[in-house]
Amino acid sequence: MNTKRILIFDDDKSILDVFTIIFSENGYEVEVSETSHNIIERVADFRPHLILMDNWIPDIGGIEAVKLLRNHREFKDIPVIYISANSDINTLAKKAEADDYLAKPFELQILEKKVEKFLGANY
Repeated sequence: MNTKRILIFDDDKSILDVFTIIFSENGYEVEVSETSHNIIERVADFRPHLILMDNWIPDIGGIEAVKLLRNHREFKDIPVIYISANSDINTLAKKAEADDYLAKPFELQILEKKVEKFLGANY
């Protein structure tokens, strides 16, 4: 089976830990980053099938990071789920050109369903 890869950008280490445990247990390969300034290099190295992007992430922020991705010929079609505690996440996700979004705090089942929507069941 070809393992699906998820790249997660969030500056909250506890969230990264939870995501890593959940997605690893569900059979995904997971890589995390606490900054977004090197998004193109991280994507080029890991080749994710899906990206989870936090809005408030150090260096350039989620919106700019996703825009860098969208402007890159090779990586522009990788699905991005935008994550934020901001009450206006819908607008932020649109501005970032994300494929979907999830407001913090969220239920893990909802996150898993959104991931499955883009990757299909992986177990």
